[in-house]
Amino acid sequence: MADEASEATDEAIKAASAWESVDRVKDHPDVTAFKRRARYAQSAWRERQGYPVGTHVHKEKERALGSRLDADHAQAGDNFLYPEALEAVRHRLANHETHQLLMTGRLWGDLLSSMPMCFNLFGECWTDHDQATAALAALLPEAPGKVEDVRFEWSPGRLDPRFLNNKSAFDVALHVNDPTAGRGVVGVETKYHEHANTESRPKPDRLDRYLEVTEASAAFAPGVEHKLIGTDLQQLWLDHLLVLSMLQAPGEDWKWGRFVLVAPSRNPSFKDAATRYRACLTDETTFAYVTIEELLGAGVLSPPRRAAFEDRYLW
Repeated sequence: MADEASEATDEAIKAASAWESVDRVKDHPDVTAFKRRARYAQSAWRERQGYPVGTHVHKEKERALGSRLDADHAQAGDNFLYPEALEAVRHRLANHETHQLLMTGRLWGDLLSSMPMCFNLFGECWTDHDQATAALAALLPEAPGKVEDVRFEWSPGRLDPRFLNNKSAFDVALHVNDPTAGRGVVGVETKYHEHANTESRPKPDRLDRYLEVTEASAAFAPGVEHKLIGTDLQQLWLDHLLVLSMLQAPGEDWKWGRFVLVAPSRNPSFKDAATRYRACLTDETTFAYVTIEELLGAGVLSPPRRAAFEDRYLW
């Protein structure tokens, strides 16, 4: 793991062009401290690789940003830790999904983003489904069958009324099959530096659909909508609903599913959000919170790649 991140001081963070005002979360000094450490960890990793500092442009003014790659190294794929992860990125970009929302600039050049981190975490599973099946035990210990496919930035159907009729997608989805239990899905949302942010209330037509799926699932405590709608738990709710809508959709053969939030154990915001979200449920079988450290321990990456991942992302 990166020793520099564990010893980071305010002065060191500023010297690394990694002190950003957007990392300050009002009234949450623990979250602010984590976000600053995470950004510094990425800047320190970039420096250890010998990659030049990238830049941020705002209102035609350009400045150095330690957590970003320069254009040449971004285009070379240096945001990805091993060949399978880079191959998975190129495969995904070559296979467009209707109404997809993919910020390619962030994918290639933003070291801090959870999007490239997701490819670095699950890239080996994309090519080795036996490894993915072994790692599945951390996401869903009782999962039947074997992983038959791993899809990044995947949705069963964006703007499809059979599901949520929005553009929601999973960062990664594991498709699982079993002769007895049938087809299942584990949809994963990965977080790294982010914190749980309050979201705007959905428009009435969308909200009606969300509430319909919520009620049909029988997974939520009565009257919890006010804790979810327009709050910092709304994104978790909508991602969870995407799995639930798949199980309810007519003409689909998804027999079981689970939504899993994956984040570093040091991220206090999503640890707290997962606890509060779980309290909204009467049936937790379709939701789980799993730390990145738990996934690594379950073998989501082979030992050399695990070491490289820990060196970059954890401290």
